[in-house]
Amino acid sequence: MFDQPVRLWAAGVTGEGTRDNPQRVLVGPPQQQGEWGTGMIPANAIAGTVMGRGAPGALDSVVVRWGGGGDVQAGESVLSFKSYEKGREKWQGETLHGVWFDEEPPLDIYSEGLTRTNATDGITIVTFTPLLGMSDVVLRFLSAEAVQNLRSSPPQGGGEVAAQRPERGIS
Repeated sequence: MFDQPVRLWAAGVTGEGTRDNPQRVLVGPPQQQGEWGTGMIPANAIAGTVMGRGAPGALDSVVVRWGGGGDVQAGESVLSFKSYEKGREKWQGETLHGVWFDEEPPLDIYSEGLTRTNATDGITIVTFTPLLGMSDVVLRFLSAEAVQNLRSSPPQGGGEVAAQRPERGIS
């Protein structure tokens, strides 16, 4: 996907949430350092880690080996972990190749994260269930026509929507 070493951020709502979700998925179980490298980043690709100062077992960053095969010179990428609770100001200044927002960010942090990827034409990944409803962040993913249709269509069933589980077969 990338043709050079990169700088990436992965973030969640809180330091604990970032540790328990993106860090766990990417690096491995936060409470078991011996298992780091069992996530999406294999152990032999982890060149180093820097511990965070907030939640126990939380990483500040991971240095990941990059390239070194064929005609590609070896380098190192850096993955840093962030949280929304620290505020937008902690999201300023860096130039990034990608940002992963795990759970819905506030609009100011989402906008700041997008801005960090402008210079590199980087990627942004957002993974969340829209529990906050039609928030400003959710509306950014809808076309103007879709938003207009939402506003002009009255809710069905008296305005209430009930979630239902699909029926399960009995074995």
